[in-house]
Amino acid sequence: MSNTTLNQEVDTMDTEDPDRPSEEQEELKKISELSKRGYQYLKENLLSESEECFQEIIEFDDTNNYALVGLGDIARKKRNFREAIKYYQECLLHHEGNNYALFGLADCYKALRLFSQAIKIWERYLDHDDSNVTVLTRVADAYRKVKDFKKSKEVYLRVLEMESDNAYALIGLGHLHYDFREYSEALKYWERMLEVHKENVDIRVLTSLGNCHRKLKTFEQGLYYFGKALEMEPKNFYALFGMADCHRGLNQPEKALEYWHKILEIDPNNKVILTREGDSYMDMGMYDKAEQYYKAALNIEFDVYAILGLALINKKRGNFEEAIESLFGLMKNDQKNHRLYTEIADCYLNLGKKAKALETLMDYQKLGMRNMYVSDMIEQIRQVN
Repeated sequence: MSNTTLNQEVDTMDTEDPDRPSEEQEELKKISELSKRGYQYLKENLLSESEECFQEIIEFDDTNNYALVGLGDIARKKRNFREAIKYYQECLLHHEGNNYALFGLADCYKALRLFSQAIKIWERYLDHDDSNVTVLTRVADAYRKVKDFKKSKEVYLRVLEMESDNAYALIGLGHLHYDFREYSEALKYWERMLEVHKENVDIRVLTSLGNCHRKLKTFEQGLYYFGKALEMEPKNFYALFGMADCHRGLNQPEKALEYWHKILEIDPNNKVILTREGDSYMDMGMYDKAEQYYKAALNIEFDVYAILGLALINKKRGNFEEAIESLFGLMKNDQKNHRLYTEIADCYLNLGKKAKALETLMDYQKLGMRNMYVSDMIEQIRQVN
């Protein structure tokens, strides 16, 4: 929130009351001047000078709302949120409805990810000013963070009733629906953002649109948006990842590799990307190369997908016993992963151990889990003589 209004309030402080003793008038005049100077310094980001002004006011009047809010704003600018909270709370103790203290306090709670507390303070603010779009979008954001879909959507839509193309509300609604896996709905709001701001679109809108299409498996459209993002920022991680993953979804491992490579040029020790490189090489039947990347990932840190990749390479090479051992090792920490059971069962079938394959799949179902792939595989095994 801008301090412009607060500066105007400082300008109107009563320094001319003829009934006050002249000494008190002088003191008020000095406080007024210090306040104006302090907020001007704050506006110019001269924080030390601003703090000196407000601290001098506190020496005259330790409950002065302008000084307490000013000191809170300085601490907040320095990202000393807990210190800022103390100043805002002190101000509210003596000036219960001070909007500037309420706004600053809520913003500090938000920065500390204390979203429920932030919501309570912003709602107090809205008691005084229920049409403040900036505060309303912050409230909606906070409800989204605490996964209250209904209230978050309600507040965002209220903002759009006031400002039909409000960027924060459109982006927020996109994220809200995306978080709840309503990707088609998310697309509508981000597409509206693109339409409104097509001349100056934020790259994050393009990557968000791409990610929706990636989740919806409309990979060709995802490639379009990620491509547009790369035109703006050729090294943008999210756009490169999205391009690679869409090509992976389209069963184009050679093209996916181009983008995995580009990410590794920027971040050579990214174990997630190393395993994705391994997956692409395995899809291309280049098992030695795939093994190299899986092992490179494991040299950085333990990675489930790298171990899985190595197990599947052993399976493809006909080393079924080794593959089974690795897959059972993974199962200890991922007992409900249906793929581990189906891969182990397939290894047993390749070894001619039909009973062991069935036993493995039944173990999965004994966990109370139901999965179409597991059920289908059980049925297929039982139908084989």
